[in-house]
Amino acid sequence: MQFSGALVGFLLASLLMFARSGSAETLSSGGMTGVPIMVAPVALFHTLASDFFARPDGTTYVQTGDIPAMWLRDSAAQTLPYVRLARYRPRLKALIRGVIERDARNIAIDPYANAFRIDYRIWERKWEVDSLAYPVVLAWAYDDAFHDRRIFTPAVHRALARIVATYDCESRHAACSPYRVPAGSGPPGRGPAPAIGLVWSAFRASDDPTQFAYNIPDQMFATTALRDIAGLAQDGFQDGALAARASTLADSIAVAVNRYGVVHDAGCGGTVYAYEIDGAGAAVTYDDANLPSLLAAPLTGFLSLEDPIYRRTRACLLTSNDRYYFQGRVAAGIGSPHTPHGYVWPLALMSRALTSTDRREVLQQLQFLADSAGPGERIHESFDPDEPSRFTRAEFGWANAMYAELLFRAAADLPAQPLVARSYPRGQKAWPSIAVVDAPTALANRAALFLAFDRAVPYHR
Repeated sequence: MQFSGALVGFLLASLLMFARSGSAETLSSGGMTGVPIMVAPVALFHTLASDFFARPDGTTYVQTGDIPAMWLRDSAAQTLPYVRLARYRPRLKALIRGVIERDARNIAIDPYANAFRIDYRIWERKWEVDSLAYPVVLAWAYDDAFHDRRIFTPAVHRALARIVATYDCESRHAACSPYRVPAGSGPPGRGPAPAIGLVWSAFRASDDPTQFAYNIPDQMFATTALRDIAGLAQDGFQDGALAARASTLADSIAVAVNRYGVVHDAGCGGTVYAYEIDGAGAAVTYDDANLPSLLAAPLTGFLSLEDPIYRRTRACLLTSNDRYYFQGRVAAGIGSPHTPHGYVWPLALMSRALTSTDRREVLQQLQFLADSAGPGERIHESFDPDEPSRFTRAEFGWANAMYAELLFRAAADLPAQPLVARSYPRGQKAWPSIAVVDAPTALANRAALFLAFDRAVPYHR
């Protein structure tokens, strides 16, 4: 969303014209029955106001809520929803550039580490394919929005090259990889696996050990990141050789996903995407709530909402066919072995809403989220769907940022944030609206959001 002076005035006027009493303090349902979005707009900027720290070296350290460390994945995911709001906020643009630079420097320290301390020391060294993909899509989204050459630093160039080299090496893990699972981090992955064109991984986005070495949602996301690297390398650094290596590797992974990552599941009624495979015929078809996931696959840009195999996979995952799909008195959704058995993850509820074309389904997920949120609309890592007062993590920055993304779209009808160029032939070309309010209410909610954003990120600071 881009705000000009005239548009700001129009949005403020719309707030007065259309918002009901008190809607400047809460997003409004406009009196529409069954729209559970009476959320304080300021809550949607909590992670931006509380977890982002400008550092003296020009970088931005992003803490993942209640854990004093910066994850490559979480820091990018916490930033992405706010890229659309940065055009007329120099301070926010600087913070986002700082996140991009910080992630690039962290990758230079160790591309196999997933989290770092504020002093650049490694917090955790769990090799996860998605950890290198998230910073790339953030850099691409920022460049796509602003064409700001200040992000094209030597550190970013080195990081892009390091990512391609690491993915390439891990696609030949047994012959190439220097990585060993740290002691005390759980089972050592599944060990060597046949080289089939996919990227070997020891851990998932949940930071849990993989069951099989090739996580298919991670492979999908890696292809998007590699496509983005090709564009950034060519346009930002005129590095045609790096762009070509990234494109070739993306093609190889995509071919392997379609060849090995699609399996027949009689319980699902046909072919579906596997969650993980071992490269030798074994596969699991459940899902994990953490992103990238099978449920959220279209959000990575790898495939469209209309992909028939995705549609069948999605329908199957949202039933008891998925061992981590749980249903309780208050909510139902996908959980994770990372948290207590039976707990549902808000990230999965948001993924379901963001990949839905059914207004009733979106409303249901919003209701589950409203019923499970903590004080100040803080979103937890997971919760008991029978008793939401039982939860893990009081403040999860990634989930709070994704909640902002969902409500930007559902309550204010802002467009989706693309993660890959429209010229990419496989991915989603145009995301449908998931707004659950009428047009006047969406306009009023945009105004309320802008006022809250102005308090969270003042223009002059």
